[in-house]
Amino acid sequence: MVTVYDSRQKRAAERHPEKAHRPDTPRPERPAWLRVKLADGPVIAETRAIVREHRLTTVCEEAACPNLSECWSERHATMMIMGDTCTRACAFCNVRTGIPGALDADEPAAVASAVAKLGLRHIVITSVDRDDLDDGGARHFAATVRAIRNAAPGTSVEILTPDFLRKDGALETVMAEPPDVFNHNLETVPSLYLRVRPGARYFHSLRLLQRAKELDPAVFTKSGIMLGLGESRDEVLQVMDDLRSANVDFLTIGQYLQPTPKHHPIARFATPEEFESYRSIGLSKGFLLVASSPLTRSSHHADADFARLKAAREGGRAAHQSALVTIFYSVAALNPAME
Repeated sequence: MVTVYDSRQKRAAERHPEKAHRPDTPRPERPAWLRVKLADGPVIAETRAIVREHRLTTVCEEAACPNLSECWSERHATMMIMGDTCTRACAFCNVRTGIPGALDADEPAAVASAVAKLGLRHIVITSVDRDDLDDGGARHFAATVRAIRNAAPGTSVEILTPDFLRKDGALETVMAEPPDVFNHNLETVPSLYLRVRPGARYFHSLRLLQRAKELDPAVFTKSGIMLGLGESRDEVLQVMDDLRSANVDFLTIGQYLQPTPKHHPIARFATPEEFESYRSIGLSKGFLLVASSPLTRSSHHADADFARLKAAREGGRAAHQSALVTIFYSVAALNPAME
């Protein structure tokens, strides 16, 4: 006797056992602006080979990122450290949920070797949540940044960290090996946290970003949210204000794409015009940089965005110095004794 079953459903249940009991929510057809052609080629194949050679995990694959082909064709792979299994069960995320294995002590060196071999100017390192570890994986993050600095000193490093909830001293451990960019995504608006990000706390995440800037003001801070989870426009604008209050430099906004029928449903598809509107508003609120488009993801175009961040900061300093000179001479004109 032969038993036939849908292997795709089985794989989904294995990756997300906590969602297996949920009713299916059909995924709506994507609009034209969200349809991406999958490509392959020698550079993509080489990138994949280097990742496999070093036995590394990428969030590009684990999160089913729509930009994988584009990024890998430019050798831009976002490394996901500390395994492929997360201790959280966010309703939007495609990363496997379960009990993680032990940390690989050789992973920082393997990541650094891959970064050097890929010849990257900029690397993004992220991770699963590791609530099972006493420091949430902070020491592993620091070791990875340190190894990259040693193996590829010309490469700028961006880290996208978990929230280190209830892990006292974890952020300080991470920032002792300061990255060039510290990223932690808020993901959505506060009213949706219990449904979308139940293991996290909005104001804790906000404070994490603020504290990172306090620990090292030279480090760029960055955060991202998704549209299409059920948020309102006013809520998005309030998140922007909250992030600016925390002195966050860079905001990314992208469209939520439902990984499987068991995940949080897509409330709607925001139009490219809406994303552009949010980009303009964000810049007017004081962000150094806002990347906002349907296909924007945290590490999408991270190399070019880092160059823009540096240019924006230098441009702001120059404008500030120019304004001070203008004010001085304006005051001096009113008070000749100052000249």
